[in-house]
Parts: sequence; C-alpha cells; structure tokens
Amino acid sequence: MDSLAWIHVRDRRLLSVRTEGKAKFYLPGGKREPGEGDVAGLCREIREELGVELDPLSFRFFTLLNEQADGFADGRRVRMTCYTAEHHGELLPGREIAESAWLTSADAHLCPPAGRRGLGMLADAGQVD
Repeated sequence: MDSLAWIHVRDRRLLSVRTEGKAKFYLPGGKREPGEGDVAGLCREIREELGVELDPLSFRFFTLLNEQADGFADGRRVRMTCYTAEHHGELLPGREIAESAWLTSADAHLCPPAGRRGLGMLADAGQVD
C-alpha cells in the first residue's frame, strides 16, 4: 500500500488522527487519487480530514516509512511518504475522523507500526517528548 502523511509537530507533540471504527491513531493523510502528485494528494487529504489548507510552497520531505500495515495478517506493508508543511486554518476533525490527538513518544502504543516509527524518529531528533 502506498500513502502520504503529514508530519505536524506543535509543542513537542505529533498530530495524529483516529478514524471512525478504528482504535489506533494514524498520521494524517491517505492515498493519492489517479494522476495526483504528492503535494496535491496530501493537500486534498488534509483538507478532507482536518479542514485546513496546507501551503504547497512549504512542503519539505521528512521521511519514507516502510512498515507492517495495520490490520492485515498477510504481511502487507505500507509505504508512506511523509512531509512537513505549514497550514492555514483551524484544525477540526472532519469526514471520517473520529478524533485528533497530540501524541508524545510515550503514546507510541496507541499507534500502528508506521506511526510508532515516525514518533521514534521525531523523539530521536529531539522534536517530540
């Protein structure tokens, strides 16, 4: 599975979201639509999930995660291209998002493998508690 994610840290905490019907918190983002590039796809996903506009000119590649996909016993992996970007507007969970949360490395158990890895990288870099 190939997806995109937004890495947004505020006050040394990572923004994460939980979708309806899921127990774990995920990095906000999702899959590209056919013909959609990374910037356009992530801007669309974040607008749908959190109601804010990402600034396309502020996109910075953060990392490429390749981890076990959550909820698949067949060994499926998720390849997640992660970016940081500035945003405009107030973060409000929308559409399929049940809630958002600001997580620290102590909350890694609430995340699937890709989220745990992202939190670990940010903690190692001193960006999250």
